[in-house]
Amino acid sequence: MHIKEQIEQYIGSLEGFKRTEMQSLHQRILGILPECKLWYLDGKDVNGKIVSNPQIGYGVQRSNLTSAKTKELFQIGISSNSSGISVYILGLEDKLYLINTFGKSIGKAILTGYCIKFKKLSDIIIEVLDQAIVYGYKKTSQT
Repeated sequence: MHIKEQIEQYIGSLEGFKRTEMQSLHQRILGILPECKLWYLDGKDVNGKIVSNPQIGYGVQRSNLTSAKTKELFQIGISSNSSGISVYILGLEDKLYLINTFGKSIGKAILTGYCIKFKKLSDIIIEVLDQAIVYGYKKTSQT
């Protein structure tokens, strides 16, 4: 199955407002990053065991596993979880940047070094989330 179809199927499987919220957020990110690579991770390990929530990813970066091995992964990710939605901004070296830069202005959200977690889009200032996404994408883009 093509990644876009997997994403549509995942979003379609969500209940009620989470489906609407995730669809809206997905479309918004595609508007911000229209040419980015799309990812879909179903949350299962190689044995089919569920190890995380499914995630939609945007962009591509290389992560150094060792000095000789690298792995590609997405730059921005979104996931529905039991308490709302998580937006992941992966690959930032400064683990306090999101908190210090967007923490006071984003609204009702919990920020960590790589995650912005909120219950629903109306709880946050969406333009501030946009700024965080653009920052993370630019900061972790391959040059």
